[in-house]
Amino acid sequence: MPSDSPTFGHPPLIARAFLHPQRVAIIDATGSHTYADLLAASARVAINLLAGRADLDGARVAFLVGASFDHVAIQWGIWRAGGVAVPLCTMHPPAELDYVIADADAETVIAGSEFEPLVRPLAEKRKLRFLSAQEASAKTSPGAAGSPAPLTQSTFPGVDPARPAMLVYTSGTTSKPKGVVSTHAMIAAQIEALVEAWAWTADDRILHVLPLHHVHGIINVLCCAMWAGATCEMAPGFDAAKVWGRLVSGELTLFMAVPTIYARLVAAWESADESRRRTLTEGCARLRLMVSGSAALPVSTLEKWRTISGHTLLERYGMTEIGMALSNPLVGERVPGHVGSPLPRVEVRLVDGSNMPVPDGEPGEIQVRGPNVFRDYWRKPEASAAAFIDGWFRTGDVAVRERGIYRILGRNSVDIIKTGGYKVSALEIEEVLRTHEAVDQCAVVGVEDAEWGERVGAAIVFRKGQSFDLNALRAWAKNHLAVYKVPSRLLVLPALPVNAMGKVTKPDLVKQFAAVEKNRE
Repeated sequence: MPSDSPTFGHPPLIARAFLHPQRVAIIDATGSHTYADLLAASARVAINLLAGRADLDGARVAFLVGASFDHVAIQWGIWRAGGVAVPLCTMHPPAELDYVIADADAETVIAGSEFEPLVRPLAEKRKLRFLSAQEASAKTSPGAAGSPAPLTQSTFPGVDPARPAMLVYTSGTTSKPKGVVSTHAMIAAQIEALVEAWAWTADDRILHVLPLHHVHGIINVLCCAMWAGATCEMAPGFDAAKVWGRLVSGELTLFMAVPTIYARLVAAWESADESRRRTLTEGCARLRLMVSGSAALPVSTLEKWRTISGHTLLERYGMTEIGMALSNPLVGERVPGHVGSPLPRVEVRLVDGSNMPVPDGEPGEIQVRGPNVFRDYWRKPEASAAAFIDGWFRTGDVAVRERGIYRILGRNSVDIIKTGGYKVSALEIEEVLRTHEAVDQCAVVGVEDAEWGERVGAAIVFRKGQSFDLNALRAWAKNHLAVYKVPSRLLVLPALPVNAMGKVTKPDLVKQFAAVEKNRE
């Protein structure tokens, strides 16, 4: 690309924005914003971050900004200045925010106005540069608004696609969160695979209801929309009634969410009168694609949603380190409880404990290789080395492959329970328990036991007015499960502990079961 091109030296995602400057990129509470607006605002952010320097040269910039045009402009501005974007979670308490800021060794911290009282003291305590979102995007010269600043190689550093772009922290369900380093090229590979597989176009319009510190919200929704030249509507938070209002508007073409959101939408539909239900159902039919991910989708939820909306939710599989690796097809059969086949240019294999490939029908650890896979864990060389074998990333997830289609059994550490010499899938048991009329939510974990190694423990949230005891549960479950899979421990809770993505934090449940076992002694 010639050096006088306006896209020269810019990250791949940002370079594409020059192809459709007048299209609407973001809709938020303040109105509609074009790609030209986004380029102009991100240019101002980059100039303010650089503050006279030629290049941030990989400096980490942590930012806590709600779902909005400002969030995207700041993310892009960090990249255009040569920095590494570190998105923070809007639901994290100060201690967890401070951990990420410190671990990332952030040079600058940016916060939206609603988060400034929370974040500014953390930055000041560590003597870091702090900018409000308003300061970060402030005009730097007359005429800076309305059109992009002159975008030449001398304005901003040339950003090689091999440079680190983003530091996203794992959910920390099994250990302290680790920073996952992805380059601009890796992010582009993740986006391109999904744009191809799910047929994104500039005519698409998606409602964004997911957290923006996680690959589901960052890559699958926001970045794919921006790559395609599509429009992304930013919802400030999840509200079932408002989301239903947008789903039936006829203006959306895609919707992506986690299972808990679909469960809440189902509940809202069920509470509506018959006329309203018909309206909601008819409205959903106008969308071309609805996707579920970030946690296992209960088959019961999939079936309810299919009855309500006419859509068979497209399930896929991915994680922070790889973006997405597997997906059910856009066109063709989507098998409930399965996550499909490898995405374009992504290699997937299943291996046993000796790292040997397993045949169809046999469980094995998922390993992934391809241009989508992350570079390393931030400043954790030992963990990075342990995460790979012969160039394959070891996901720690266990699956079986049937006719080329993958079905997730769970994680080696928390979802595969070793009891009395058997290996059982917690996810399989959960699917069965959800069919009980008294069960609203459930999670299954291994409970340490001297005799059995682990016992099967079920944490249950009952439907209103429903209940049962362990003996009743076991009697019922024996009609549906092999005896060694039947729970022998029961924990009744008002709600399951979950993280920001709605995924159950099973280590917390293991601790609760352990406390009960200790009292039992």
